[in-house]
Amino acid sequence: MTSARLKRVEESATIRISNIANQMIKEGTDVINFSLGEPDFDTPKNICDAAVKAMYEGQTHYAPSAGIPELRTAIAEKLRTENKLDVRDTEVLVTPGAKQAIFEIMMGVLNDGDQAILFDPAWVTYDACIRFAGADTVWVPTNPEKGFIPEDFSEYINSKTRMIVVNTPGNPTGGVFSKKALKCISDLAIDHDLLVISDEIYEKIIYDKEHISLGSFEGMQDRTITVNGFSKAYAMTGWRLGYLAAPPEIFKLLLKIHSHSVSSATTFVQYGGLEALTGPQDKVKAMVERFKMRRDILINGLDNIGIKCKRPDGAFYAFADVSEYGTGSEVAEMLLREAHVAVTPGIAFGPSGKDFIRISYATSVDRISEALIRMEKVFE
Repeated sequence: MTSARLKRVEESATIRISNIANQMIKEGTDVINFSLGEPDFDTPKNICDAAVKAMYEGQTHYAPSAGIPELRTAIAEKLRTENKLDVRDTEVLVTPGAKQAIFEIMMGVLNDGDQAILFDPAWVTYDACIRFAGADTVWVPTNPEKGFIPEDFSEYINSKTRMIVVNTPGNPTGGVFSKKALKCISDLAIDHDLLVISDEIYEKIIYDKEHISLGSFEGMQDRTITVNGFSKAYAMTGWRLGYLAAPPEIFKLLLKIHSHSVSSATTFVQYGGLEALTGPQDKVKAMVERFKMRRDILINGLDNIGIKCKRPDGAFYAFADVSEYGTGSEVAEMLLREAHVAVTPGIAFGPSGKDFIRISYATSVDRISEALIRMEKVFE
């Protein structure tokens, strides 16, 4: 009774681990959950107030499928000024989360038998969405010593290649692509006439480096679909609000999928998103400083234990090499059962992650410090 398409997709490992951890918590176990990518900060009050105000003013009916005009205009302005993208508001599609945007893109542009390139390791849902669309994932390995940033990968491109997926700053590694790396990707995309998804959901959570949008490179405007959202930068995960900007012809295809599936993002939530973009940004900066402090405590602590981990330049994840203690899956199981610390096995993010675990440091300094103490006892 199950469709062949669904059989191609595995359960999300990140959600599975979190579910096990949550069940242990319900049973009374004090579990420190490092498995989910969700800021532990409250959504800023001005954003909540804007959504509530819109709700009480009657903004509870259907919105235009592509999004309310005010938000689409604000997003286009943001992309032009901050990201140097030549985007019109008519090319912006507001979605219920960036994940929905990625799903719609894969379903809209990939055909059965197509291939899409992922830089290994990569966020779990990219591969799932590629498979949903009937296409195949081509994993391009990256070097941990170089921050998991891809180099020349022309040998992985063939006549079936349709798309390259870029995520910077990245999940699960926290890697930030350099201008040189992005130029290599843009050159290959142009040379081989490929589409590119540029997922920039973590762009504002970046430490001591500069975020560069791939769509700003010469020749990339008509082949880049830029994805972003409000979940990470504004601590709005439960609001389910994202967006994409696509070339006009692709935009029409995606709007067709969007209107026949989710119809639109929640109306009053979009007014919260409008306030997030146009209102004060001080809460974002304060949150990033907190993340940076947590990162340093975690990485220094892992180093003291003897666990190798590249210091991430963005997002709020550490991708740690635990090969001295077993595979990532074995270590994740051990930490959960013996230390009551939930992490995600690296294999969930691609073949090269089998000896790694992903640690999300989106939790308090006290909990990070306690987790390090527990982990050290287990590894000893």
